[in-house]
Amino acid sequence: MTEIVAGTVYLVGAGPGDPGLLTIRGKELLSMADVVVFDHLSDESLLEFCKEGARLVDVGKRPGRPVPQNEINEVLIRSAMSSRTIVRLKGGDPFVFGRGGEEALALIDAGISFEVVPGVSSAVAVPAYAGIPVTHRGLSTSFTVVTGHRHGNATDQVDWESLAKLGGTIVVLMGVAHRFEIAEKLISGGLAPKTPVAAIRWGTRGDQLTIRTTLEDLGGAEILSPSTIVIGGVASLDLNWFGKRPLLGKRIVITRAKAQSAGLEQKLRDLGGHVISVPAIRIGPPVDNYQALAEAAENISRYDWIIFTSANAVPRFFKFLRDSRDLAGVKVAAIGEGTAREIAKFNIVADLVPPRFVAEALVADFPPGSGRILLPRAEVARDVIPVELGRTGWQVDVVEAYRTEIPPMDIELAEKIVASDAITFASSSAASNFLSKYGVGCLPALVVSIGPITNKTLEEFGVRNSVMAATHDMGGLVNTLVSSLNQ
Repeated sequence: MTEIVAGTVYLVGAGPGDPGLLTIRGKELLSMADVVVFDHLSDESLLEFCKEGARLVDVGKRPGRPVPQNEINEVLIRSAMSSRTIVRLKGGDPFVFGRGGEEALALIDAGISFEVVPGVSSAVAVPAYAGIPVTHRGLSTSFTVVTGHRHGNATDQVDWESLAKLGGTIVVLMGVAHRFEIAEKLISGGLAPKTPVAAIRWGTRGDQLTIRTTLEDLGGAEILSPSTIVIGGVASLDLNWFGKRPLLGKRIVITRAKAQSAGLEQKLRDLGGHVISVPAIRIGPPVDNYQALAEAAENISRYDWIIFTSANAVPRFFKFLRDSRDLAGVKVAAIGEGTAREIAKFNIVADLVPPRFVAEALVADFPPGSGRILLPRAEVARDVIPVELGRTGWQVDVVEAYRTEIPPMDIELAEKIVASDAITFASSSAASNFLSKYGVGCLPALVVSIGPITNKTLEEFGVRNSVMAATHDMGGLVNTLVSSLNQ
């Protein structure tokens, strides 16, 4: 009889919310995992690190949707019996009130190997993002992390009165529901009623909110879960850094293709924004599966110029070259700084980048003459370049380098989208696909487009209040978004 060899379960800490706080090891394991079992509090963008085809299992506990711990344990055990690498992605650190110990014990009992990958704990990261050090000379030389959550009718296992006498900073996790009782017991234990308190909701994320109060007013303060509560002298400090980011508290919808959105997401997160990704476009292979593009690359010496109108075509074309020397004698034009930067990754400097990032500007700046031009582009695109350059004597060979497709879009996101502060469109196709699915009524107050072609598409759908980026690239899109939201 064949022996069944179980896989390995990795208990990975996802950190408190900011995806940038995921460890390198955690990211590496996500990219390898066959199965990822994740919590509700894990930032959803972390799942983008998963390999294609990975099975994603949501076991997050939500109001009205409790997932018993024994069921989660069974999911891990069953997954390990059928898969090689299983990641259990848990908010914060798996061994800091993450019930990682219980899962580890269950795996040991089942004879399944596991490893623990520590994560950044919300107990220290969340106060830090709120500008509160948990220790500070003259205010606190120690800190205690404690849970304020009680399971069922179990006896309260925290001696709050003794904790009050211990001194130092008290960090309470999962304590919002019992904050009045916690405050009473700490005061009865000797803490001053005026002891500073800070409650940080959704700490380290773009929608982070800090409420400052005192111990005597903690019970009546309008605090919602999930919040990390910091009690002690350090809570009076406000070493604000994260709160100064210009997009903090702003919810931004981006509609770029999933494969292209990472750079824009990171820029917006770095500015403090909370990003909602709704891909309205997907980049797919051409109908002939790159046959025409491969032939054009093989015969590139026939051409005088190659024109790239989009960064999407660049890597797809260059993968068919042996190296950049194949382009010897061939000049390169690019529409947009982003496209030029993509070309530069292959050690090629574009000979022509028009000052305005539209086809009309390239045609206006293109040198007169005759010869042959290769134009690798999307299956469906405007014909300004082949038509106008053809009139001046150039022979333009259009080759399909990729197709833009409409991905599935979740209509249940409509409420989140319309409640957001802004939405961005980086292409005409994304604008058309999005509005065909959701309609104009789903747009938030601010709509930002990357350039005139995208803006025209929005107008054709009846959008009259869109703001166009001053420079028609991703940097211009972000700058216009920031300035518009901070007027």
